[in-house]
Formats: sequence, C-alpha cells, structure tokens
Amino acid sequence: MTTILSIRDLRKSYADGFEALKGVSLDIREGEILALLGPNGAGKTTLISTVCGITTPTSGSVTVGGHDIQSDYRAARRMIGLVPQEIALEPFEKVMNTVRFSRGLFGKRANDGRIEEVLRKLSLWDKRRNAIKELSGGMKRRVLIAKALAHDPRVLFLDEPTAGVDVELRKDMWEIVAELKAAGVTIILTTHYIEEAEAIADRIGVINKGELLLVEDKAKLMARMGRKQLDVLLTRPIAEIPASLARHNLSLGAAGDVLIYSYDTHADRTGITALLNDVAQAGLVLRDVVTRQSSLEEIFVTLVKGETQ
Repeated sequence: MTTILSIRDLRKSYADGFEALKGVSLDIREGEILALLGPNGAGKTTLISTVCGITTPTSGSVTVGGHDIQSDYRAARRMIGLVPQEIALEPFEKVMNTVRFSRGLFGKRANDGRIEEVLRKLSLWDKRRNAIKELSGGMKRRVLIAKALAHDPRVLFLDEPTAGVDVELRKDMWEIVAELKAAGVTIILTTHYIEEAEAIADRIGVINKGELLLVEDKAKLMARMGRKQLDVLLTRPIAEIPASLARHNLSLGAAGDVLIYSYDTHADRTGITALLNDVAQAGLVLRDVVTRQSSLEEIFVTLVKGETQ
C-alpha cells in the first residue's frame, strides 16, 4: 500500500518543559484504519492536533500526500478531515449552512449536491434547516462528521468520536467508517472503546507519555502477545489446589470450582494434555473445559503497565 501520511521524529514541548510528544515516527497507509490507543494524557490528541495544523510542532516533520504540513500547509490541510472530541458548533446556525461553510473553508467550490449526499448518509438531511441548538447530542456529533467530510478529505481523524453517544449511534458511526474505508479514505481514530478498535481497525498503535510504544497489524499483535486461558470446570468446589498440580501454575476461581490455566498458543507444547492427566490423577472430576483468547484490552493494559513500571 502507498503511504499517505508520514510522521518523522515529531516532538512537542511546552515552555514549562513538559514534553507532550517525544520523537514520534509513523507511516500510515492509504485506505487503512489505524486505531491509536493510550491512557488519558498519553499524547493522542496532541499528535492529531499537530498533524492537523492546530498545534505547532517543536521539531520533526509531517507530510500528507507528499505535502509538508508547515511549508505546504494549505495543500496538506485540504487532504485532512477532523472530527474533534469536543462539540464546538455555532448554536444558531442551520445544519446545511454549517456544513456548506466548512467546504468553503478548504477552497472547494460550492456543491450542494455533495453536501446533500453527505447529510443523507449521516441521516441529517431532514434536519438540514434546523438550528444546531435544536439538535440532540448525537445529532450534533453527526454534524461534526459532516463538516469533516464536506471537503472530501483523503485522511480522516476521529478523536474519541463515540464518546458519550448511545449504542445505536455508535453502531451507525462505525458503519459510516466502514463505508469511508471502502471508498479509499484513510482513517485514524482514538477511542476508549477498545472492543471497537478490535472490531474495525487494521492496525493498532499504542502511545503512552508521548512515546509510540508500537504500531502493528491487529491480527499479528494479538497472535504475538495474546495468550489463551483454559478454564477447567469441576463438578465440586475445592478449598485449595492439590500439591500435585503445583507445576502447572494454576489459579483457583473465586467459587473454588474452576481451575484457571494460561498458556502460549505458539509454544511447542501447551501442557494441556499433561494438565488434564494430572487433574484426573488428583481425583478431580471435570464438568467442562472452556478456552478464551486474550482481548486487545488485556494486551493494551499489559503494554501500558510495562511502560510505567
């Protein structure tokens, strides 16, 4: 795939010495969805704001479609759409005019047909003559997306786009994201809903304290860092794990009727066969056996904890 966004050794420091970004380097491919994960204050919004020209970098470089965000900022900015975390809209302006104005800001010719297409896609067409103040919070969020799409950007930043919205709207928004990807739009999103990143992202980036800890294909990351857990359900609870099972490093469920065993799926031997044999030898009777894979959230927590220790 072609690289559409290239970030090199990007740094942002403030007068008090605080470093919000510490040499971030990243290439983002055209047409992919990259989920950027990190705790509060990790640098996610600073990174997005810098790429979008809202914040001036201390050093480093960023190019969008080959256009430098500082020396060729007009061309670079025209390629970018931003859906900010905070809802900041003129409350007395009409929806149609709000979105139309955004298109003009980027030097695009008036095209009400295109504006209608965007509004219909976001279920806003029936609200086009409404003042912003008359809309619900979810509808205002849709207007932010419409504003970001009005000038047909090739790179779309979504900064916590589903924060505070209901489940139905969240589902609608991810359907829109899927449609945009199918149309070739590159999407970078930050989110606290890690299960959504797990569901829709092609690659995962983890940032903490201004440093990019990793960027990796989602499937490869989960295969590399994910572990499997085997729950051995017993017919009767036990007070403690028998000494004969100590070598398996088991833990006991709160109710005493589940033996929990973690293992690496890529190891030559998982140890499951030996475990089940030893369980039988210990006189324990199995009721069922259940396995599950580590989630992206568990991997994320592991990465961030490792960085802070």
